[in-house]
Amino acid sequence: MEGPWVGSWRPHPRRGPILAEFSTPGPKYWLPGTTGHTSHDPTKYRAPAYTFRGSKCLGTDSCSPGPRYFIHSSITKTGKHVAPSPLVTSRPKTKIAVTPGPSDYTTEPANRHVYYTAPLQSMVSRPKDLRPFQTPGPGTYTLPRILGPNTICTHSNPCYSMIGKSQYQSAFRDLAKTPGPAAFGRVELDVYKRKAPKYTM
Repeated sequence: MEGPWVGSWRPHPRRGPILAEFSTPGPKYWLPGTTGHTSHDPTKYRAPAYTFRGSKCLGTDSCSPGPRYFIHSSITKTGKHVAPSPLVTSRPKTKIAVTPGPSDYTTEPANRHVYYTAPLQSMVSRPKDLRPFQTPGPGTYTLPRILGPNTICTHSNPCYSMIGKSQYQSAFRDLAKTPGPAAFGRVELDVYKRKAPKYTM
């Protein structure tokens, strides 16, 4: 409810919260800081951070003996340096194996593969076939003719034959046995001349 007038101003209910209701002195912004290593602003460059720490204490459960090793005088920085001392022992017992002697080897077959030699041909007997092949003999084949006009693998020249004399128009021909002009049929003119036009009704 509105109160009475105070001069020219009349009190009224507030429309929102006022600053006096907050414990902080102003607006509070929650932005990451730019100092320090923890919660640094990711948009800014961060300089290297160094810390001072004390030395670590040695563990009580360490089993290291410390600098109390006894190094032999023959051990140097480059290795062990001692004089040679061979050990004299008996010869070991080995089983003697029967090995071939120099005369047991034959190098003649291998010499032709190592040294230059003349060609060597060997003569052996003809092997015996277990089952003979039924091959045809030389007289089984028939060779094509190489003479005359009917040849296969060669070029033939012109061939001429000799026959008897023809009896055509000879003095020994009986003209009575020859056919006369009436023995032949009449030949149409259309066979050997221009064909005339024909008309049908």
